[in-house]
Amino acid sequence: MADIQKLNEIASQIRRDIIRMVTGANSGHPGGSLSSTDVVTALYFEEMKYNVKSWSRTGKGEDMFFLSAGHESPLLYSALARAGYFPINELATFRKIHSRLQGHPATDTGLPGIYAASGSLGQGLSVAIGAAVGKKLEGEKGKYVYVLVGDGESQEGQIWEAAEFASHHKVNNIIAFTDWNGQQIDGTTEEVIGPDNLEQKWKSFGWNVIIVKDGNNIAEILQAIKLAKELEEKEEKPVMIMLKTVMGKGVDFMEGTCAWHGKAPKKEEMEKALEQLKETLGDY
Repeated sequence: MADIQKLNEIASQIRRDIIRMVTGANSGHPGGSLSSTDVVTALYFEEMKYNVKSWSRTGKGEDMFFLSAGHESPLLYSALARAGYFPINELATFRKIHSRLQGHPATDTGLPGIYAASGSLGQGLSVAIGAAVGKKLEGEKGKYVYVLVGDGESQEGQIWEAAEFASHHKVNNIIAFTDWNGQQIDGTTEEVIGPDNLEQKWKSFGWNVIIVKDGNNIAEILQAIKLAKELEEKEEKPVMIMLKTVMGKGVDFMEGTCAWHGKAPKKEEMEKALEQLKETLGDY
């Protein structure tokens, strides 16, 4: 059984890393990174099966994770470092020139744990589905491909082309997540191009949909993943887990607003944020 307290402690440390990385670089995207922290923590520190020492971009014999919403890179970098893919102190180089930790994940830097470059929104789901199809063609059983997309990102047409492909070809070894925080760079998703009707859209494209009402609750996330695997085995349909999250989760002045989508905190704001986030694994 998952140790939820331990996972919450890891999530708190990752949130601290995110705040410190973005402040140190004076650039980055804290809002969505904070709202997605709990699902990425659940995946890397409980659900996914992988071997850091033998990692390769082929992903053969392992579970794979793709961050389609590539602007949430500080979240992914922190999770990878805390999982042992590279030294934790390298987080201090985030967005610095010649760093392996660029603003969006890239493959040409040689950073372990990055399967594909991401940042052009809408593309990551297609890449993840391709990886899942590859695993099926190779006869890999019991290995899953996970992918995280944003609700604002879901306005991209390529998302729905990929969705239709996965349903038609019964790609039932992929589990997708939507960070459903209702915020994007220019305002709420409803204001920009609403109503989004995301649940109905995914169902109409032939996916099973699981709604997690508290998408920042790790226990509920893990239960949803368990259900997703059961559904995929039974029905041979891909699953979208929609996480009702809070933008900027964990930092009171960042929560529930698009203002911190792509804005770096000042030093005093960083210190205020860190007071709200418990240091559990040691800062880099």
